[in-house]
Amino acid sequence: MAGINWLELLTDPNTQWILLGSILLGLSSGVLGSFAYLRKQSLMGDALAHAALPGVCIAFMLTGSKSIVFFLIGAAVSGLIATFGVGFVTRNSRIKQDSALGIVLSVFFGLGIVLLTQIQHGSSGNQSGLDKFLFGQAASMVHKDVVIMTAVAGVLLLVCALLFKEFKLLSFDSGFAKGLGYPVTFLEQFMMFLIVVAVVVGIQAVGVVLMSALLITPAVTARYWTERLGVMVVLSGFFGAVSGFVGTLVSTTANNMPTGPLSVLAATVLFVVSVLVAPRRGVLSKVLQRLSVRRAVLEEKALLQRGLERASFEAGKEGRGA
Repeated sequence: MAGINWLELLTDPNTQWILLGSILLGLSSGVLGSFAYLRKQSLMGDALAHAALPGVCIAFMLTGSKSIVFFLIGAAVSGLIATFGVGFVTRNSRIKQDSALGIVLSVFFGLGIVLLTQIQHGSSGNQSGLDKFLFGQAASMVHKDVVIMTAVAGVLLLVCALLFKEFKLLSFDSGFAKGLGYPVTFLEQFMMFLIVVAVVVGIQAVGVVLMSALLITPAVTARYWTERLGVMVVLSGFFGAVSGFVGTLVSTTANNMPTGPLSVLAATVLFVVSVLVAPRRGVLSKVLQRLSVRRAVLEEKALLQRGLERASFEAGKEGRGA
């Protein structure tokens, strides 16, 4: 690392595109992941990420092209079908949402692996490169990909800002939101659609296997630092952006190191640091708080003991005087 020319590295156009794409991905994923985490739908991101794989494969089989636009369309359609499938199963059976998510995750991912194997053994062979969507390959992103990611991330952030009040009500009390006249069902499906879009944009850089971690880990990390939703959403986006930046930078300076897993590891490091040192919720803060309470109790106990001893002494003194 000591011999690396950081100025030359950061001014390299290819590195700049990858950095920008990873930062925008982490930012938008962190913001949307906050609402998914608060609504206890952390597994939804995982299910949608895995559900995107068959859509990517089908898009390639229909078009024969590795165009990121076709991949995004196919993955988005597949993710939306998975979302409606979870909702249909939950509403029309006794199966709970977590079980429905597990079913959708395994079925769609299994179908994606079958289609991926079929493609690799077909006429296109391994030249399709679709296996990179399992763990991502940020280094393959070009200017066009980053432009698409920039536009999509901007739209996601704008929508979250415009519908912040509605998403806030939906996250904490959907019944109250319904009582106020908000279209709760539509908002729930729309939020899932936004998560699908974020997942679809991120699978090229991070992959379907690790995308859920980039959705949820920054949100959980941000929760340790604040009690306010607005601050949490901003911090989650910031932590996601930092994770993408660090993961890209480390993978660029190291040989044969994938960007996606390194970004997830960077997010995990931020989470561990937050667990340890975050104010009020961190382990260190709780230990210091317990020590402070214990010290206060001991001091109060000592004062009480001295008071009892003094009262006993005064009582004995009065008895001797009588």
